Amino acid sequence: MPYLIALPAIFLILSTSFIYAADYSVVVNAATYKDPSWKAVADALLYKHGGKLLTYESSPDEVLDQLHQDHPRYTCFVATRDEAGREFVATVHQLTRKLDDDPYTDTFWGILTGYDAANALAIAKYRDTLTVRKVASGTEIALEMCEQGLWYDELVKNKFVRKQKAGSVQQLQGPDDTTDALVKSLNDFQPDLFVTSGHATERNWQIGFRYRNGFFKSMGGQMYGEDTHRNRIDVDSPNAKVYLPIGNCLMGHIDGPDAMALAWMNDVGVKQMIGYTVPTWFGYGGWGVLDYFVEQPGRYSLTEAFFANHFSLIHALETDSGDQRGMEFDRDVVAFYGDPKWEARMAAANCAYDQTLTVNDNVYTLRVTPNRGVDSFKPINMNGSQRGWRAIVHWLPERVTDIRVIKGTEFKPVITDDCVLLPNPRECDPSVPYEVVFTASVAGDGDVRRTVD
Repeated sequence: MPYLIALPAIFLILSTSFIYAADYSVVVNAATYKDPSWKAVADALLYKHGGKLLTYESSPDEVLDQLHQDHPRYTCFVATRDEAGREFVATVHQLTRKLDDDPYTDTFWGILTGYDAANALAIAKYRDTLTVRKVASGTEIALEMCEQGLWYDELVKNKFVRKQKAGSVQQLQGPDDTTDALVKSLNDFQPDLFVTSGHATERNWQIGFRYRNGFFKSMGGQMYGEDTHRNRIDVDSPNAKVYLPIGNCLMGHIDGPDAMALAWMNDVGVKQMIGYTVPTWFGYGGWGVLDYFVEQPGRYSLTEAFFANHFSLIHALETDSGDQRGMEFDRDVVAFYGDPKWEARMAAANCAYDQTLTVNDNVYTLRVTPNRGVDSFKPINMNGSQRGWRAIVHWLPERVTDIRVIKGTEFKPVITDDCVLLPNPRECDPSVPYEVVFTASVAGDGDVRRTVD
């Protein structure tokens, strides 16, 4: 595959031809596909997106050769709750980096599962795109980048922050125990995005991090709150939403029917979510999704934001520019659940910088325009772990090959077959034209030009 790292005077080009056969692949265990209820899930995805069905007997690794040949833009791994454990997530991560010669993920993937086949089928069939206009959170988020929302502080007791539509961000007085308030934020406010952090297991989320508070708990595919007086408060929030447990331990680990991830999908309307399958430590793989999704509103779908963050992580590993032990820890342990081609995107707002790609014949030009002067590349919000300073990532509209950079090598771009990555400049000089120009060919004689959804 085409993979180019541009340094000031050094070019490394690896080029392999590909035959582009399918935009979307569905990968499923052959025995699972023989079950009529799960066959319906896979078939619903194929009906919705077209694409190709790939089955395996023991491990998804068995379809590597076919994925290498097809190189689909999207790959959905359909799995029962018994299949979709920690090892499965790691296998998918590793498999999807092997479709070509570069170290980056080669297809937008998602694991579509559910409490049962009916839950998974409802997610598979869901078509309406989601514009995130309302956000609720149990930890600090950048509300200034959201249309409206609210958050309760996990670190400071009684701290409640809200932004009403067309209003400013206001700090208000919250309750000592925020369990009921957070349940109401789901039931009554009905957010499009819910965000959490803090201590968690596969069965519960501990709402307070530095002070005593209640819990969210799950059992049998159902979610409920339990306050500090052990009162049960049922969650009833069926509206379609996405969920980012960006700092929670184990929220993405499906280890049985009572797993939190299953309850979020089955009982709380979640169509896409991420989640750590292990106790968190480093935090880059989770918290960084906020940097791309929430803090660059409208630029990325949630799928694109998740993989932009993962590209940034791999780049740090490849260039030895981050904590290597921490990056390696996070590399294969954060799950992405849902149909990867389904789109959830923040309502568009002004970003700290603009990025545009123009294509003229075989010449590609990426321009990055600072909007906040010297602060344009600085973090928006630093709550959490390993925040800010993410690479600039731009997805290409088609798969390309034979890449040669002709301008902008000083920015050390990395150009793969479907992405341009620029290391974060950190210090912004508004007078500098942040521009990378390269030539490339559309990969494969049979390829078609693809539009970015």
